[in-house]
Amino acid sequence: MPADGRSAEQVRQDIEQQREQLANAVEELRDEVGEATNVSAKLRANLPAVAAGALGAGFLFAGGVGATARLFFRRGREGTERARIGRFTIVDRN
Repeated sequence: MPADGRSAEQVRQDIEQQREQLANAVEELRDEVGEATNVSAKLRANLPAVAAGALGAGFLFAGGVGATARLFFRRGREGTERARIGRFTIVDRN
């Protein structure tokens, strides 16, 4: 008989209970890890914010800020261009 007063059958039952608890804990952990790594569900939940961020990042990486500044702050050869509408321009010749 063991020192703690339990029989071999009681020890086996305790081991089996511990195995079942461990199996349940592992299954719960797998489910939680699956939820944490589900990127597509997180993207779908935040789609408007993700789309706006992607649009802004694409604009910056494509040089949109510089291109927009050049478009609005262009200078003509004969003077300072104030505005352009199609092929017509307003030029300050002073």
